[in-house]
Amino acid sequence: MQKYLIDMLTCPVCYGELGWRITQQTNERVEDAEARCKSCSRSYPIREGIGIFLIDEIQRNDLWEQVDSGLMKHLRSHPELFEQLLTAPLETLSPADQFFRGMRLEELGKFAEARQAHNTAMRGLYTSDYLDCFQSQVDYVINELASGEDPIVDLASGRCYLVEQLASKLNRPIVATDFSIRVLRQDRKRLEFEGLYNQVSLLAFDARHTPFKDNAIKTLTTNLGLPNIEDPGPLLKELRRVVRGSFFAISHFFPEDDQRNEEEIHKLKLETFMYRRTALEQFSSAKWQIEMRNVCTGRALPTPPSVIMDGLRNDALPVSETVLEWCTLVAN
Repeated sequence: MQKYLIDMLTCPVCYGELGWRITQQTNERVEDAEARCKSCSRSYPIREGIGIFLIDEIQRNDLWEQVDSGLMKHLRSHPELFEQLLTAPLETLSPADQFFRGMRLEELGKFAEARQAHNTAMRGLYTSDYLDCFQSQVDYVINELASGEDPIVDLASGRCYLVEQLASKLNRPIVATDFSIRVLRQDRKRLEFEGLYNQVSLLAFDARHTPFKDNAIKTLTTNLGLPNIEDPGPLLKELRRVVRGSFFAISHFFPEDDQRNEEEIHKLKLETFMYRRTALEQFSSAKWQIEMRNVCTGRALPTPPSVIMDGLRNDALPVSETVLEWCTLVAN
């Protein structure tokens, strides 16, 4: 993480001031350190350049870890499938298996091959409407943020697609954040390969308990990240505490009369941010001024299953054909 973040950070439990002991740094980047709260004495490590501000008492369901562990367990039990996944001609694999090949190639440090596999997979996993609407939102956010100089904090960054776009097209510092230390470690390797890491800092924390001081963030973004945050009740109030400017949330919403997908959305407990009405109500109740911008609609289909990985799918939703309403929520 870059040293400028020290002035923005606080204890995510009691919001006390942090004392810092830096043991390794490169220029303005902290590689190894410990931040200790002067009020409650909790400590937060910085390891491999990643600031880790997770709270022990909060249960963590690391979906990246679960998916990756399940994938590797299956492949270890069936070594012939692992060989097929990595050696079969890319065009002969299903889109899901192309994507899973990309994940494994990234683990092996073969980022150029992984990028090719992922790009090929995307065209088979998603409809052209889905990809066009998604890219339209990314382009909109980049255009809106083109003129600033302050750091952009990206929430629930996952595989850092939006972060990579922001870092490659804007001359601004970026902070990628996620619940999963594992995915952030992999993000670092990918960003280094892409030549973007010098512009990006990495922080691990629970978005419901951020390590930022009051009003520390001028610009916050997220790329389809809100539904992925478990038990989002206190989320928007916490973000309201730390954001003094604007929050740009790339989002898509399901029709409320789509009964087949509604069943799965409720089963997964994702209804808060999967429907326009409830999402806007949540923002309003947290005292945000909220607008839907760059609205478009597009057809979406269930992602096709893996052939090699016993029917595993990339996305749980949709489970049947639907029309998604895309937008960038802009909250102030």
